[in-house]
Amino acid sequence: MSSLIICRGGTPGGATQRRTDTFTGLVLGDPVLAGADGILINDVFFAPGARTFWHSHERGQILAVVSGSGLICQHGDEIQVLNAGDLAWSPPGELHWHGAAPATSMLHRAISLGLTTWASHVSDEEYGVIRD
Repeated sequence: MSSLIICRGGTPGGATQRRTDTFTGLVLGDPVLAGADGILINDVFFAPGARTFWHSHERGQILAVVSGSGLICQHGDEIQVLNAGDLAWSPPGELHWHGAAPATSMLHRAISLGLTTWASHVSDEEYGVIRD
């Protein structure tokens, strides 16, 4: 019996979800692969200015920006700009946040490895360090 998993356009029966508990602003998520061996894959849309809370991933996270422009910040580092086609890697246990730029939306595919640990919201002051 094969253990191969093929996702053809997303998780069967997976509906778009409005993300609210650990996000600021309008954020919509579409499940692509849910929980296969501790791997979660989601397509996540961020409206302008929307962002995650601070968080970390047990085994790291890969972001593949599909469209728009966004921002990402590892705790203690400077904010970095993300554009369509960019990939970002957050190592295991690294506290970070990501989201859309102030004036554009962003869609990324998030590949999260292991458990996600959520922390505090990203304040407007933390987010406002950089502008388009």
